[in-house]
Amino acid sequence: MNKYIVVNQPEKWNFSIENSTVISAQEYLTDPRFSLIKKARIFNLCKDYSYQTKGYYVSLLAEARGHLAIPTIKNLVDLKNLKLVKFISDDFEDVLQQSLKNIKTREFVLSIYFGQNIAQKYKEISGLFYKHFQVPFLRVQFSFHTKWNIESIKAISEAEIPNEHLACIYEFANQYFAKKRYDTPKLIKTDFDLAILVNPNDAAPPSNLKALKKFIEIAEKMNIYAEIIGPKDLSRLTSFDALFIRQSTEVHNEAYAFARKAQQEGIAIIDYPDAILKCCNKVFMAEALNNAHIPTPKTLIVYKENKLNVLKEIGLPCVLKAPDSTFSFGVKKAETAEEYSKLVNEMLKESELIIAQEFCASDYDWRIGIIDNEIFYACKYYMAKGHWQIYNWKAKKKNDQDGDADCLPIEKVPKKVLNMALKSAKIMGKGLYGIDIKVVHNSPMVIEINDNPNIDFGVEDLYYGDLVYKKILTALKIRVQ
Repeated sequence: MNKYIVVNQPEKWNFSIENSTVISAQEYLTDPRFSLIKKARIFNLCKDYSYQTKGYYVSLLAEARGHLAIPTIKNLVDLKNLKLVKFISDDFEDVLQQSLKNIKTREFVLSIYFGQNIAQKYKEISGLFYKHFQVPFLRVQFSFHTKWNIESIKAISEAEIPNEHLACIYEFANQYFAKKRYDTPKLIKTDFDLAILVNPNDAAPPSNLKALKKFIEIAEKMNIYAEIIGPKDLSRLTSFDALFIRQSTEVHNEAYAFARKAQQEGIAIIDYPDAILKCCNKVFMAEALNNAHIPTPKTLIVYKENKLNVLKEIGLPCVLKAPDSTFSFGVKKAETAEEYSKLVNEMLKESELIIAQEFCASDYDWRIGIIDNEIFYACKYYMAKGHWQIYNWKAKKKNDQDGDADCLPIEKVPKKVLNMALKSAKIMGKGLYGIDIKVVHNSPMVIEINDNPNIDFGVEDLYYGDLVYKKILTALKIRVQ
């Protein structure tokens, strides 16, 4: 397998490792040849991994292309949540205390380079931090109050590494890149009580109140204890055996922290943190669908250097999507060149990459519900009254904010729509997905793959009734077992 070491300035790095190539982040993000490579391991050594920077997108697109990325997006997001870091590090608390027991000061900083520290005595604890977070350059700050506690943990750039450590860095790097296997933490298995995560302040909740009551009612009939929990109940999560997320999912809200904690603890989940990260980013989705040769409206990943190509390649009107847009938030339509210029410049201030997509008018979108690669409901979602999207958040009347919906038997859906939905879901792996598909001139195209899709009483369950709820609860039961 070829190895690519992705950095901001390749000229500063000098590795001589077989089958390894040093390339720039810009090259990996924008050169189309990297989309065609099928087997590659990507070592992301960018100087900044912050949300929607080049470093962030290198790991995101690596996963979309089927490349093995270190660090993954999940690793990068984990570091931002200190509470989550502490939960994860609980697994090796004894080793941590033993490793630091002879330190006389009340504060200590541990620098970890490719899973190692320059002092041999910290080798075990450095390896454990790296194994769980998989970030090449880590800095962990501890303080002592009756025992050693983690005060902060962050990814650092090569510019933050002291000069006296640099000789060791190259030695560690050569050892690291020469390896054939890269360890990841193993998960444990547990038993069965169900937590349903709900945020009462959701602007667009994925299940209405009647649906939540239905989940609890049917869970009881299936001998599953089910309880609604809220965003402040993270500390209670380990008392449950399964987690079903029914609040809006975003990379930076509580849902991801709950999913990641559940995964770390071996708690059964719908949906997995990987699904949240991938489905919440339109850039990943565009690259992954293209890589799988799944038809979509004409799509272009836009960055500052190619923004002028959009009008020529996509045309007007065109749709611009922020990478993390959900429920039509952050999705804009440009009708004129002036409107396009204004919108694209505003959106590129927020993210290094955005999506431009051909506008395809239709009266409705198909929504195909899939759980663990099995279709279990099908709906038509009609556009909001007088609007080009399903949701129109600017509508003056609440009833005009979203369009009508029809729920149909699966056998009434065109076969090519069903097949395309199944193929799309497989990109994301097992989980609960809603695949949005438009049919234009008799040709289906995937618009979006949604994690955490709506299951509303009176909409998605209108044809199959209780079976919709049973399918999801059965999938959770199988995960637990």
